Amino acid sequence: MRPWTLLDLDKALRAGWAADTCSPSDISHVPWQPENPAWGHCDITALIVHDVFGGDLMLGDVHQDGRPQGFHWWNRLPNGVELDLTREQFRNGQVITGARVIERPPGPLPRRWEEYLLLRGRVEERLGPLPEPS
Repeated sequence: MRPWTLLDLDKALRAGWAADTCSPSDISHVPWQPENPAWGHCDITALIVHDVFGGDLMLGDVHQDGRPQGFHWWNRLPNGVELDLTREQFRNGQVITGARVIERPPGPLPRRWEEYLLLRGRVEERLGPLPEPS
C-alpha cells in the first residue's frame, strides 16, 4: 500500500459524493447536482477527515441575506490548520459565522449514519482501509 496524500483523500471524497450521500435537510432546499458535488456533504466529510487526521470538528452557522440557513462542518487539524473540503458548496453569498469546536458523537451517529458509512465505503474502495473512528 502506498502512502496517501491529502489530494488522494480529497479526490476519493469527491468521487464518493452523490445524491444518496447528500444531507436530506440540504437536498430538500436545493437538489444535489454534480455541478456542485460538495453540497450537503460537510458533516460526513468532516467526520471522515477526522477519522484520518484527528483534531477538532468545527461547526459554524450558515446565513444568507442575514437569515439562518443551517450549519456547516469542517476540521481543525492537530497542528491548528483549519481544513474545509466542502466550503466551495456555498456559491450564493452564504456567510459562515460562530465557528466553534464540537465533540464527535460517540458510536454510531444519531443521524446520517447510513450516508457516513456509504461515503466512507466509497473512500475505502479508492484508498484502502481507513483508521477506525476515534
